[in-house]
Amino acid sequence: MLSIMSFETDKNKREIVADTNNDFTETITIREDLYGNYLSTYQDRNQPDVEMIVEAEDYERAEGMEAEVLNNFEGNEGKSLKTNETGSVHWEVEVEEEGMYNLAVKYFPMEGKSSSIERELWINGELPFQGAATLTFPRIWVNEKEEIERDNRGNDLRPRQIEQPIWQEVTLKDSEGYYVEPYLFYLKKGVNTISFVSSREPMVIDYLKIFKADSVRTYEEAKADYQKDGLQEVKDVALKIQGEEAILKSAPTLYAINDRSSPATEPYHVSKIRMNSIGGYNWRWPGQWITWEVDVPESGLYKIGIKNKQNLVRGVFSTRKLLINGEVPFKEVEKLEFTYHNDWTMKELGEGEEPYLFYLGKGRNEMTLEVTLGDIAPLLRTVEASVLELNNIYRRILMITGAVPDPYRDYQLEEQIPEMTEIFKRQSETLNQVADELEQVTGETSDQTAILQTMAYQLQDFVDRPETIKRRLDSFKVNVGSLGTWILTVREQPLEIDYLTISSKDSKLPKADASFFQELVHGGGAFFSSFVEDYNTIGNVADPEDMEEEKNITLWIGTGRDQAQVLKSMIDDTFTPQTGINVNLKLVQMDVLLPATLARQGPDVAMQIGNEIPVNYAMRNAVVDLTQFQDYEEIETRFRESAVVPYRYNEGVYALPEQQTFSMLFYRKDILEELDVEVPQTWDDIAELIPVLQKNHMDIAFPLLQDPQFPGQVQNLIPNQTFTMMLYQQDGKLYEEDATKSALDSEVSMDVFKDWTSLYTNYKIPLKFDFPNRFRTGEMPIGIDDYTLYNHLSVSAPEIRGLWEFVPVPGTMQEDGTIRREVGSSGTAAVIMEQSENKEAAWEFLKWWTSKDAQVRFGREMEGLMGAAARYPTANIEALKELPWPMKDYEQLEEQWQSVRGVPEVPGGYFTGRHLDNAFREVVNNGTNAREALHDYVIYINDEIRLKRKEFNLSIE
Repeated sequence: MLSIMSFETDKNKREIVADTNNDFTETITIREDLYGNYLSTYQDRNQPDVEMIVEAEDYERAEGMEAEVLNNFEGNEGKSLKTNETGSVHWEVEVEEEGMYNLAVKYFPMEGKSSSIERELWINGELPFQGAATLTFPRIWVNEKEEIERDNRGNDLRPRQIEQPIWQEVTLKDSEGYYVEPYLFYLKKGVNTISFVSSREPMVIDYLKIFKADSVRTYEEAKADYQKDGLQEVKDVALKIQGEEAILKSAPTLYAINDRSSPATEPYHVSKIRMNSIGGYNWRWPGQWITWEVDVPESGLYKIGIKNKQNLVRGVFSTRKLLINGEVPFKEVEKLEFTYHNDWTMKELGEGEEPYLFYLGKGRNEMTLEVTLGDIAPLLRTVEASVLELNNIYRRILMITGAVPDPYRDYQLEEQIPEMTEIFKRQSETLNQVADELEQVTGETSDQTAILQTMAYQLQDFVDRPETIKRRLDSFKVNVGSLGTWILTVREQPLEIDYLTISSKDSKLPKADASFFQELVHGGGAFFSSFVEDYNTIGNVADPEDMEEEKNITLWIGTGRDQAQVLKSMIDDTFTPQTGINVNLKLVQMDVLLPATLARQGPDVAMQIGNEIPVNYAMRNAVVDLTQFQDYEEIETRFRESAVVPYRYNEGVYALPEQQTFSMLFYRKDILEELDVEVPQTWDDIAELIPVLQKNHMDIAFPLLQDPQFPGQVQNLIPNQTFTMMLYQQDGKLYEEDATKSALDSEVSMDVFKDWTSLYTNYKIPLKFDFPNRFRTGEMPIGIDDYTLYNHLSVSAPEIRGLWEFVPVPGTMQEDGTIRREVGSSGTAAVIMEQSENKEAAWEFLKWWTSKDAQVRFGREMEGLMGAAARYPTANIEALKELPWPMKDYEQLEEQWQSVRGVPEVPGGYFTGRHLDNAFREVVNNGTNAREALHDYVIYINDEIRLKRKEFNLSIE
């Protein structure tokens, strides 16, 4: 295993990390709260070979929750303890011998928000290490129906995943997978307090187990045990278990998928969709597992084969751990490696030409494959520590040179940062060693090692030529960013499985690939089928001749195929059976909606359109005023008023909100602590914070550039979020009450515009930046952005997990001491087209689609399908509560949401965002007086509003 020399400075802490063989490997980290430091602190403590059971109902106290003792719950005899998704519960444990212990929990996942359960573990009032703050307890998922169903065109439908909660015992371990072995916790002799703090989802706990995990035997030891127990090899057995027939999964993303790459995939059809494999890119995160059931005719020793494809990650391998009936049979199958290959391959589990033999008892057995990082884990830990330290040294260099160093100035960086050269030299050696180790582990040189070697070369060159550092800072930052991306790429372990084989040792495994003739027939058949198959239609298609006209609507959706497939599945199994209304769903580009409507080829309902479209169409009498429906007022209560504001026009409402997004304040906890500053609560605090950041050559991020709904449509540039935020907090508005002219020439607007532009003229806040990346590096440790950035950072920035948070935006202090935190919002909507002949059916669909149940299910299924990065920003108030946000984060969102104000849409209003931006740039780029610039452009805005009102025969005052 990798061995890295240790070095200590006043700024750096040593991390001692245990590899999978329980050897200790030293590396450097600037974070004190990592598990490796914890192991280092207690590395000389024993691991007592004892087992203690702490019954959950014997808890000492509960805080912030009403813990409930249950009797004989869900088939579990005796008492258990129900814990909520907020609060904490504490147990006192008498330990006879101090030492390092493993902890396990037997739990039952209560019905919640369909996400994994999360808890923090505190020991004696302290969080032992950062990983103990994100302990994950998975739920169990199964197909809703035993058989895979087909639509009326003969295509398989993706099976919906539902939860099947059962009692499980889980040993606490690293949810990120960087440590393959279970966590060890230090318990002192005497009484220890163990606390579970709820982060997400409720669960019932039966007991806590404090013990020493058993070491797994080797295959040689297993063979000796086979011989000792008189176990024999079976004869003439060849069983095949299809991958898509998995019985249990740890995540709803692990559903059956369609593979068309080879006619040898089972089952196969030349043109129809067949759900014929499982896993793929969705099955890539450490800790995810899939279980299959196999029924063998007799007890004995079998060999196992896996038909697989790993064609997504080149240069590394995917690793799986095999469990049979819940146990790892021997050590060698803890790290099964599946190398990159573009085609299907058959892997026989074994060493060399000799297959491993596994004992299976007669009848039902369970086989589980779990994602693990295996030999890659210590390499990832090392590189992540390197990224943290290199980001830290980059920020320190930046504090001296600034973002644009003077090429003619000698900054004497070696003297200003004495340890810099040593850090670069050590990290260069470290990354070279990681590259060599990766090459040795994978058996090849690839682009994965090239990234490491490039960074190592640059660091060594910095050591040799330190005078070049100042002019190469940008490339240094890019390379460090590439290392962060490398961590994400290598951590992903995708694998697709067609089937598994269970057979006698002498049986021949089936061929994985198709013959040349099969490929030829497949190619020809697929080509001719392309002329008759409609691959763009999704799900069942209703035949208008076979049903009543008023029971048939056409729906257009403008996002991706994944979203469309989830929606169609929901329609077919819920909406249509409930209402009898058939829906033909089409996936289209929404910029063709108006031309199609004018040609009378448009849909009945259009979904996921931008905020500016409903009023724009309403002026042209192209969409329906929803207030004409008798129950509209009841439906409107599902949303906050701010979500409906953009769709109000002439006392009507022309759309229902689907999504609503708004800004939050993101900040790096570690950097603000380092700078000894508090999280800003008001704009005055922001004004005090900016000089502190700039003194250290850091920046703050304010939203400036917004992309239009469709590229090229500059007229849809929305009013700047920072400006509207400041305007609303001062009781300002964008338009006069009657919407006949702009309100930006008011005294309040002028003052706010001056304050907004002064952030850039006086404080030189950057105009263009990549906030997510600069937030990762620490160059921008604080900034305002759309709250969906949370999802992006959670997935794409693992090296700063636990180091950042988001809170409501800074506000304006009032005389009574309260803070106003108003902020504008954006979103998407669904409309009914005026040309629709089935308006009542379309209204029924809109009511169903925007309901709590439909929005929650869609949000959960999208997150299950695409991961946490796809968390759905629903506009339904009740639905957002049911989506899988950690409670502390949801509470921050809810607090801000209460202060959100909608941005109204008016005829000609598209000029507001465009000319507000023009006025801003006139001030910032040309030094024009702020009042004069805004006043000049307000004239253009008012002229356009007047022209549009005249065009559509509206009153002009």
